[in-house]
Amino acid sequence: MLKIRDIEMKNPVVLAPMAGVCNSAFRLTVKEFGAGLVCAEMISDKGILYKNEKTLNMLYIDEREKPMSLQIFGGEKESLVEAAKFVDKNTNADIIDINMGCPVNKVIKCEAGAKWLLDPNKIYEMVAAVVDAVEKPVTVKMRMGWDDKHIYAVENARAVERAGGSAVSLHGRTREQMYEGHANWDIIREVKQAVNIPVIGNGDVKTPQDAKRMLDETGVDGVMIGRAALGNPWMIYRTVKYLETGELIGEPSIREKIDVCILHLDRLIALKNEEIAVREMRKHAAWYLKGLRGNAKVRNGINACETREDLVTLLRNYVEEQEAKQKQAV
Repeated sequence: MLKIRDIEMKNPVVLAPMAGVCNSAFRLTVKEFGAGLVCAEMISDKGILYKNEKTLNMLYIDEREKPMSLQIFGGEKESLVEAAKFVDKNTNADIIDINMGCPVNKVIKCEAGAKWLLDPNKIYEMVAAVVDAVEKPVTVKMRMGWDDKHIYAVENARAVERAGGSAVSLHGRTREQMYEGHANWDIIREVKQAVNIPVIGNGDVKTPQDAKRMLDETGVDGVMIGRAALGNPWMIYRTVKYLETGELIGEPSIREKIDVCILHLDRLIALKNEEIAVREMRKHAAWYLKGLRGNAKVRNGINACETREDLVTLLRNYVEEQEAKQKQAV
């Protein structure tokens, strides 16, 4: 079973920290589908220190999400340590995670995210400073390397362990790959064999069978699911059940998918207000509709929705149309 220091998860299935997605409304929804651990989207250390209102709102955690991991990023030791101390004392997060995998330029320019992957010594120094400053367990989410010529995954993971880090999550892609190509599970296995702290594998887990195969082939302690859970918390539920029993549960009905989409919308409204929530929910609604028959028209209509009523009416009408078609076909 996945255990990070003294925090024991019910199962080894972990929701990845995805920027612009993993707020409390989404995390709680995924948690209710059985995730052992959920992770927050990355939060800027400077945003925390400058008491930026939007940043501080991102620190909100619903007690029902726990255990959960809150991720911070930064490139300077002093600001990262101070932000970690703030999270340690002022939030109900169970784990503080440090991002050293984000590949986007604006994060790299701050000497943060995946930029750390080039220097195991910096990793040791930064992680050790944070570990010394806080009481919560400190973990790291990283990629396997910067590019094909600079893959220091084993050295970097050992640096995290030596610095007192409690676990490593490893995405089997380089920074250069971004989200393209295939994840390298061999390097995940190498890292697992090289350290004694828990290792969580990430990359190309698209089905419950993929999750089991990753656990079996790499020996990791946990399996992290990211894009496959977008609009699809059933992926989490189906994976947990498959790992526990070997049973592959079927996909949800259209009505079930839309009911959860609306629940997610209402949680987002409670978190952010209706105008912002509806705008943010457009991408989520499109994800919930992905793969459902006859969805082209409704997906086009989503971007015109301005209110909760607009969006809910559009989605409910779509469900009724599809159910009527199913009855006719029978």
